[in-house]
Amino acid sequence: MSRPDYFVAMTEFHFMNLQTMSEIGYYPGMAHWHSSVNGVLKAWANVDLDSDWPEPLAAPLMKYMDMYNVDVAFCLREPMMDITGGVVSMSTNGFMMQQIEPYPDRMYLEANVGPVMRRGIEHANWELEYLVKERGAKLCKVYAPEDIGPLNDRRMWPFYEKACELGVPLTMHTGAAYVCPQPGSHCEVRQLDDIMLAFPELKIIAYHAGWPNSEELIGLCGKHKNLYMSLSGIIGWYQRAPYRGYHTIGTALQWMDSDKLVLGFDLPFDHLGRVVDYIANLEMPEELQKNWGYQQLTEKDKANILGLNIARLTGIEPTKRAPKK
Repeated sequence: MSRPDYFVAMTEFHFMNLQTMSEIGYYPGMAHWHSSVNGVLKAWANVDLDSDWPEPLAAPLMKYMDMYNVDVAFCLREPMMDITGGVVSMSTNGFMMQQIEPYPDRMYLEANVGPVMRRGIEHANWELEYLVKERGAKLCKVYAPEDIGPLNDRRMWPFYEKACELGVPLTMHTGAAYVCPQPGSHCEVRQLDDIMLAFPELKIIAYHAGWPNSEELIGLCGKHKNLYMSLSGIIGWYQRAPYRGYHTIGTALQWMDSDKLVLGFDLPFDHLGRVVDYIANLEMPEELQKNWGYQQLTEKDKANILGLNIARLTGIEPTKRAPKK
């Protein structure tokens, strides 16, 4: 039996400015960052930065989107400005807009205007408003590990107020800070509780399932109506170690409906097919249903996770865009 032709949309596709990357390799922080990235890549994708990758640009991504029937990508600059002491980011919002321009209705801007506190709230708020109102940004990522304080630092409150005013959902790196020189104390899952209590109408999508504190995130998603859990990045690990994913997704669906789970990427583009297949073909093993009380995912659950939820959060139409094969 063939599976449904799901609408598929994902957040967190990073593009890199290859010219910039060629210019900053001499910074000592680059070697430190490079070696630490390989830890998470080994778990999530069984590759490292020295493996053969598709170019991290829009045209190669579109090739894989068409190949694997993915309709929409929300595309995001890679910051990491702390590696060069604040000199430059690995890509900019302007670079991202240039990249996605040839692909309207397939690629949308997921802005990142940080590090918010380090650059100054007034500058971050201006750029966020401009990108949402003038350039159609549908999401904005907060990446606290490179900033001067944690997600729940009260200096962030005016930025969260601006996001509420604009009605733009925020995507947030939560859980481990995977790379050097960034501290894990800036992105702890429990910090989301303070933010949601202060801004209950703010929509937050917590990336990477908050690992290694996924169960804490699940509990907070059950508590707060506008807090969502994203499987970004870690979905690659779940596909490689399926029972790890069954436990996290099964537990999540005991605390919340499937309309609170969002699919993200944050992997090499040629891994796109296995991520989609993992959710589209997911069948909860009977032993886990019996011994852990997990539910079998319905077609509606899979459709929600694969794209309907992010379409609703961003206001795009959940219509198929990938060319039929």
